[in-house]
Amino acid sequence: MVSPVPGLPTGLVVGTYDDYPAAQRAVDYLADEKFPVEHLAIVGSDLRQVERVTGRLTWGKAALGGLASGAWLGLFVGLLLGLFTNEGWLQIIVFSVVWGAIFMAIFALVGYWLTGGQRDFTSKSVTVASRYEIYCQHQHAEAARNLLAHLSLRSDRTTP
Repeated sequence: MVSPVPGLPTGLVVGTYDDYPAAQRAVDYLADEKFPVEHLAIVGSDLRQVERVTGRLTWGKAALGGLASGAWLGLFVGLLLGLFTNEGWLQIIVFSVVWGAIFMAIFALVGYWLTGGQRDFTSKSVTVASRYEIYCQHQHAEAARNLLAHLSLRSDRTTP
């Protein structure tokens, strides 16, 4: 029986792949072949967090980022408030956008000032795995390996 709570999988490794899309294609193939995929788990191994630096953070960029996010938040609040009025809804939306932008720009500048120059750059982070393994419950592992072998043979024929 498969545990409904996520955790470390049990069973045998029936396939190993270099990237997640390849592991996903393998599970999709097994599903297409009517394999009971509820007995499978895709597990990423050797995890690494990669942080890509996207640029320098300045007072202007901090203010502009706060201004933009505040305007979006203000638009959302203004639209919600506008639902409960029959007149003047446009003024409510404009007022909310302007004040949201002003307040969030101030908060962004204060936040930038509080860092004291310790993080003067912007970045995006992602967690990646070196390999992806498909685990299968023991009783279905042999059938999964046989089907994945067919997929591998079929893929080898179509690769130049």
